[in-house]
Amino acid sequence: MPTSFPPPTGDAEAEDTLSTLGEFGLIARLNAGRAQPAGTLLGPGDDAAVVAAPDDRVVACTDVLVEGVHFRLDWSAPDQVGRKAAAANLADIAAMGAVPTALLVGLACSRDTPVETLTALVDGLWTEAGIVGVGVVGGDVASSPTLVLSVTALGTLEGRAPVTRAGARPGDVLAICGRVGWSAAGLAVLARGFRSPVAVVGAHRVPDPPYAAGPQAAKAGATSMIDISDGLIADLGHVARASGVLLDVRSRAFDVPARLVDVGAALGVDPLQWVLTGGEDHALAATFSGPLPEGWTEIGTVRAGDPAVLVDGRPYEGPQNGWDHFTR
Repeated sequence: MPTSFPPPTGDAEAEDTLSTLGEFGLIARLNAGRAQPAGTLLGPGDDAAVVAAPDDRVVACTDVLVEGVHFRLDWSAPDQVGRKAAAANLADIAAMGAVPTALLVGLACSRDTPVETLTALVDGLWTEAGIVGVGVVGGDVASSPTLVLSVTALGTLEGRAPVTRAGARPGDVLAICGRVGWSAAGLAVLARGFRSPVAVVGAHRVPDPPYAAGPQAAKAGATSMIDISDGLIADLGHVARASGVLLDVRSRAFDVPARLVDVGAALGVDPLQWVLTGGEDHALAATFSGPLPEGWTEIGTVRAGDPAVLVDGRPYEGPQNGWDHFTR
């Protein structure tokens, strides 16, 4: 069972775009020398991959990233785009209380796309996958006028029940693990034409999800959980509606980092706005009926009432409230 491709033959310098390398040459190039982890029973090169599923259940999720909508190659290097695409999916797996097992990738681009752009992008996918010990086990490529990257992540629950959005109950504690507001601040900096502070811009280019915190929360008895991808208030709204509860967030629970305060002052933005509504940091938010696991911070409470998210007991009245592809 081969789990990697041999290096492609031919003059690599002449094969600088897809029009010269071709579809199957590209596939061979992208898979060359990749070592699959033990959980990949059959890797790329057949009609489908085979991945171990010791739990007899498979957790699966997909995200699509479109150039000009989710990323810009003048703002992010291709490997950073690859890492970001992988992170968005791996965080969703973690938000179910699961552990990732594999990634699948769909790639569409124009025939004049430089091969080095695509190899760097896939390098980024592999880099992020390596953080959680999984591989890119297969996928597909197609022609498109716009660069599109679709990533599917698979995971295992390791015998546990999935932690969904629907389990929060009145009296639970609302908590978060991971940073929020950093990616939104980085996006604001890039949109103004700047490239620093590097730490803030870097947070937008490559998120840092707390992957291990998802299974950790599940083991600690989390009653609901979600990945913060579209903004804290917006995503908590999904939990409130699914659980039929009211979530009350305390703004004073957030220790806004000095770097975000400085960037906010420079751009004339209240940094708390980024913390409450900024997406793409992929922190995890969860509710607990018992003690919080290490690394989690209490940010509010769960109450009975019509499903809603409040901030300090009131509806949030800031200038934006999360991301929606079709209403903004």
